[in-house]
Amino acid sequence: MALLNILRYPDARLFKVAAPVLKVDDRIRKLAKDMAETMYAAPGVGLAATQVDQHLRLIVIDVSDDKSELLTFINPEILEKDGEQVCEEGCLSVPGIYDKVTRAEHVKVRALDIKGESFELEAHGLLAVCVQHEMDHLVGKVFVQYLSRLKQERIKAKLAKQSRITA
Repeated sequence: MALLNILRYPDARLFKVAAPVLKVDDRIRKLAKDMAETMYAAPGVGLAATQVDQHLRLIVIDVSDDKSELLTFINPEILEKDGEQVCEEGCLSVPGIYDKVTRAEHVKVRALDIKGESFELEAHGLLAVCVQHEMDHLVGKVFVQYLSRLKQERIKAKLAKQSRITA
């Protein structure tokens, strides 16, 4: 396994729409494992392939306290969503930035697992937020796009300043 480079907002590649995975093969399984290792090392609770410059419909999530419940979603689709919750979100592609975003409280998702088998999952609370957040990446959307234009510009400026300091 290998740690992957995570793209940073506002990198244009974060806004690309991901293509469906046509075949769950060893290449996809390796990518999913590398993404999980990258997510845990960051540390984070979710990562979309788009964030590591692989524009495929693949996400990994683990919201457990002990990092023992890794979920892999290949070609995920939301079948149902209802309710509303406001959660403070962050993103590995937008380091150090957190803000409140309104999402559905409950989602039902269908996807393929790492073996290529179809499954459905009902998610509530934090898991529902993570599923929606990561699926946004697959359509080229970053959570800061839910914020006001002014906040988006401030975030871009802050991240640009951080890049200059660390360069």
